[in-house]
This record gives sequence, structure tokens and C-alpha cells, in this order.
Amino acid sequence: MKLVTWILLAALVCWGEPRDNWRAARANGVLVQDIFLRARRMLHAWLTAADSKTLLLPDRVKGSLFGRFDGKPLYTPHNSGADNYPFLVLTAYFTDPRLFEGRMKIMLRNEVRYTDVPGGRIPGNLRLDTHELGEASFFGAAEYCKDGMVPLTEFLGRDPWYFRMVDMTRDFLKRAPVKSRWGSLPGEGAEINGDVLQTLGRLIPMTGDRDLLRWAEQIGDAYIEEILPNSNYLPTARYDLEKRTPSEIAGLGDHGNEAIVGLMLLLAIENELGMPRGQTYRPVLRKTLDAVLDTANPDGFIYRGIRVKDMTVANNWLTDCWGYVYSSMYAYWQVTGEEKYRQAVLRVLRNLSRYRDYDWTKPSNTVDDLADSIEGAIYLVAREPVPEAIEWIDHSVKKMLPYQKADGFIERWYGDGNWNRTLLLYALMKTQGCYPKPWRPGLETGAARDGNTLYLSIHSTTPWSGKVIFDYARHRRILNLKKDYARLNQWPEWYTVGENELYKVRDASTGRVEIRLGSELKSGFPVALGAGEVRRLEVSPLGPS
Repeated sequence: MKLVTWILLAALVCWGEPRDNWRAARANGVLVQDIFLRARRMLHAWLTAADSKTLLLPDRVKGSLFGRFDGKPLYTPHNSGADNYPFLVLTAYFTDPRLFEGRMKIMLRNEVRYTDVPGGRIPGNLRLDTHELGEASFFGAAEYCKDGMVPLTEFLGRDPWYFRMVDMTRDFLKRAPVKSRWGSLPGEGAEINGDVLQTLGRLIPMTGDRDLLRWAEQIGDAYIEEILPNSNYLPTARYDLEKRTPSEIAGLGDHGNEAIVGLMLLLAIENELGMPRGQTYRPVLRKTLDAVLDTANPDGFIYRGIRVKDMTVANNWLTDCWGYVYSSMYAYWQVTGEEKYRQAVLRVLRNLSRYRDYDWTKPSNTVDDLADSIEGAIYLVAREPVPEAIEWIDHSVKKMLPYQKADGFIERWYGDGNWNRTLLLYALMKTQGCYPKPWRPGLETGAARDGNTLYLSIHSTTPWSGKVIFDYARHRRILNLKKDYARLNQWPEWYTVGENELYKVRDASTGRVEIRLGSELKSGFPVALGAGEVRRLEVSPLGPS
């Protein structure tokens, strides 16, 4: 679809009658079909680069626009596995079920077979030309779990990728390399420790494993009791445990903000369990959030680097990861009820309109930074639908589209997966979490919401029959969390159905009304369409009879 078409469709949504929900739903369906087509093209482009023996993907291919490709194809768990593969899996899930059940699971099987270093479940880098396996990479395991297995588990639940994450993390616990007075830690830096905390933030409530809880508490205590107080409450790139000194810079972008995100998830879990740390961590993490706000620009946006000695800005570029940090701020409000931090989130969302033309890609010259910025905004508007932020997302997503080349690749490096991820996040925003099974080209599914009523438009250019799957409270049913805490690497919940609640499904064309349990909508509402037919379903909770 040409970019001008996206602009015209956005006009239909934004400038139509305020309550013309059907028009908005239909326009969203056109956008979502285009996203699925683009994502599928990118998926199939990358599959052409797969190693013939293992089917694994290199982290870069010839012509890479970010990092030089030296002709030696390399599979890396922290890049290929963390940033590209998982979002190809989800693209296949939405657009090609046979590929999802077949090749994508074969790739996981081969990843275990060929990249696990003997003696454990920690993977290494694999040369795809010689199939030479490198040494065990704890950083690779941390990144692969947090950025790869976590988002798959957040959406798919206890599928094979969940069990891969569980066993990799348990093996990491046994072999954690850094010794401290709190116990063994994953590493000395904010990134690897934050990665592991974010993974544990899912696995602890899912498994009830007390060993994993204790490991998270060891990491958390190290930060709360020493690392944060000794670095002006911002986690630095490294911390010398012997000298008890931080490195100079606290990175609030990628490779730095991970510890803040992980610590907030741990706080939420400790609070839900009624454990003492649910209270004792609060004042320290409050100081961390205040340090973030104190060093932000006047609109609330965060710089990439802060010198912790004097709390001055070390890197004047705004971080594309601002939404990750503000998601943690929102989670802190969800735990404590301290309104100051929700208001900080609302302020930055309202100020997004001033950044329509900010070049998020300039520092690294890659669309990945723009994709990350949009991703963070989507996490937040799912909870606080600020109009200025929604308009900014719509405007910014259009900037991502021209990066796709005619052959389907984006920039020919592992960051292409993050382009796919953000487009899929946006697509689910435009369907309010619904999606068709099976999807095929020419099938448009879009939605608009007005309070508790969902307006769902389905249109097909050819005859189609299948189901429309509805979203549900995945934070409870998959993760076993009481609240849907704002967090990195989630798939926001939009229009969710309660499995044991009744819903009225009205066909707007015929006036026919059907009553369904939420569990039935979650499994899929059957729809049949003739060529060119539009089906409009109005869904709302069944009120008192």
C-alpha cells in the first residue's frame, strides 16, 4: 500500500464524525492488512538468508546498513535470537499458521541442538559457514530470554519458547558468574542484571519457583542496598563490587535502562506476595525515578547518558527508550498509588506532539530507534489513551514504512525484527487485540472502541470463513499477576473479554444478536464472508436482563 493511502485513511479516522466508529474500524482494517502483508514479506525475505543445515538466521547479511557484514555468517543468541527470530515467529503466527507450526518450531529445535554449549543450557555464538560453536554466553542467554522468549511467552503462553526460557534461566542461576555478599549475580552491569530481572519478573509468578525468587532478591538487594545509593540512584553501565564504585555514565537508553525496568517488576511481585521488599524497596526506587525526572528535558524526555558524579547530561540525544522507563514509572504508580508518577507519564505523552519531527534515527542512523520510541508509546497509550500521543504514534508509524526495500528486507541486520515487532504492536492497537484465523491477503480486520463497546469490521475481497479471536487478561491467565503492570516486552491488552462473562454480539447489518461467553470469544467467533462483503460486529457486555 502506498504511503499516501495511509495518510488518506488516517484522515478518515481522525476527521470523520466523532462517533463514526464503523468508519474508523473499516479504515483500521485496511491499515492492518497492509501491516500483515509487509511483515510477512519481511519474514520471507529473512528466511532466504537461513543456513541450509540449521535453518538459523545470521545476525547480518550482505548489504547490512548497521554493522559491517564480513562474509562470515554468525548466529548470535543476543542478536539473532533476541531481536529477530521471536518477531518472525509471531509474524508467522498471525499470517502463516503452517509456517508457525512447522519451520519456526524446527528453528527452535535446531537452536537448542546446535547452540547449547555442552554441559548446560546456555547458548553460544554459532558460525553458520563452519558450524563452529563459541563459548557459553551468559549475556546471550540474558538477552535471548528477555527480548526473545519473554515477548513470545507474553502472547502465546506456555508454548515451547516458554520452556526454553525456564530451563535456560534455571541453568543461568546455577552458574551465575559474579560473586557478591548478596549471592551470585548475573553480571556487573545494569544491562545483564536488568535483563535477568525482567525474565524473572515473568517466571516467578508463572512457576512459583522460590529459587528464582531468591535469585531475583539477591540482584535486587545488591542494587537497593549499595549500587543505586553509590551512583546517585541511577544504574551505571558497570559497578565494581570490590571497590564499591560505579562507572561514570548511567545509560538511560538501550544497554542501561534494563535495571530500572527489572527492579520495578520485582517491586510489583514482592508487593503482590506481601513480602517486606514490597515496602522497603520503595524509597530507593522513588529516588531513582526522581533522578530520571530531574535530569529529563523540560518536556519530560530522557537523555541517553547521565554522569552520575554530578548528574549532568553526558549525551544530548534523547533516548528512544523513554517509553520503557516511563512504563516503569507507571508501574510504580500501579504499585504505590503515588499520583506524581502517573502525572509524569501523562505529561510526557501530552508533549509528544512537539516531537512529530524529532529524528529518533539520527544518532544511530537506523529505523530501530524510531521503532523503539513508538513501541514505548504504545505501551503507555494502552493504559492512558492521550489523544496527542495516539496522533504521534499514527504519524510516526508512517515514517517506518519506506524503510522496507523491494526485496522485503528493512536494513538487513537483526534490528529488522524490531521493525516487525512495532508494526505488529500497532496492528493489534488498531484491532483492539482481535485477529482473524486464518488470515490471508485481502482480509481486513479493524476495530474501534467506545467505552465498553467494540466495533469490529471484517472485510474480504474473496470468500472467507474462519474465526475472529478476542483478547483476554493475559497478565492474569498467563503470567499470574494481579495487575497488568506496564512493562517492556509485553503485548498490551486492549479490548479484553472475561472468560466467565456474557457478551452481546450484534450484527449491525442484519440486527441479529447472539449471546456468547467470553471464553467462546477468546477461542474465536465464527465469521463467513462472501467476496467483497463487509461484516460489522458490535460487541458489548450483556447488561442486567
